[in-house]
Amino acid sequence: MSQIDKVTTKRMSLYSGRTHPALAKEVAGYLGIELGEHNLVEFANGEVRPRFSESVRGSDVFIMQSHFGCDGRSINDSIMEQLIMIDAAQRASAKRITAVCPFYGYARQDRKAEGREPITARLIADLFKAAGAKRMVSIDLHSGQIQGFFDGPVDHLTAMPVIEQYIRDNAKNPVIVSPDAGRIKVAERMQQHLGADLGADLAFVYKRRPKGSTNVAQALDVIGEVEGRLCILTDDMIDTGGTIVSAAHLLLEKGATEVWAMATHGVLSGPAIERLTNSRIDRVVLTNTLPLAPEAQIDKIKVLSVGKIIADALAAVFDDTSVSEIFGGENQA
Repeated sequence: MSQIDKVTTKRMSLYSGRTHPALAKEVAGYLGIELGEHNLVEFANGEVRPRFSESVRGSDVFIMQSHFGCDGRSINDSIMEQLIMIDAAQRASAKRITAVCPFYGYARQDRKAEGREPITARLIADLFKAAGAKRMVSIDLHSGQIQGFFDGPVDHLTAMPVIEQYIRDNAKNPVIVSPDAGRIKVAERMQQHLGADLGADLAFVYKRRPKGSTNVAQALDVIGEVEGRLCILTDDMIDTGGTIVSAAHLLLEKGATEVWAMATHGVLSGPAIERLTNSRIDRVVLTNTLPLAPEAQIDKIKVLSVGKIIADALAAVFDDTSVSEIFGGENQA
């Protein structure tokens, strides 16, 4: 009986859906690999079918898609497209499939706030598991418990390092402001990181969201000293811009000299661009987890890249090394 000695070689494959290929190309560049060809065909009735150009048998496959509606496609289309690509990889005998979702759709539906509501963030996680994803990578989830919705490892990254570096390079003696009580822990951690370097202080806006309403929040008061200071509002996303603009208005009423808004995800739905343009917010700093529409490319919006953060995390997953060490263990809290 002859014995076969075979040295197995690990292979990494990275594919992107159509929502944000520019970010995937940037990540591939940092990893030193080519972005795979999905050869996605869209039929007349809107159905899609990918077919990978190269074999993925035995590969560590990463399929990347931010959940977002653009180019005439909805957020649901982008999720379905990623699920179908994961299914294709599983049926092509990929060794392990990781769903990379820089922006995770339906993350705000993470609990039942009222009776007869869905928990859609859990449903999305179940769909990825059913399609064949063994693990998930995402950035600044709306709430940390979403990690527990997925039946497998979740690497929860944060854009905080690039956002904090921008503040270090461009601000002095700022006040880090949480736009609501729910985000105060994130703002506090940022203030602690920047306090020694820049003399940063902390404040938060007390707001009320009327029961049964969506995309409506009333900023009522500021807890903390903001008079005569540069105030930096920090949040996980800017959607319609209502919360951040009303918070900025309140800070200026309380004597702030300048207000910046900083968020990981620039969803920028509906009236957001008009609101931000007409507001007294001086700078809006976002990251490129989502593509920025041409009409959103206004002077006060500055986009930072999270490409290196994602690439470092994917390299760690591929090499079976620690992802949390990239962030000094502070991505999980």
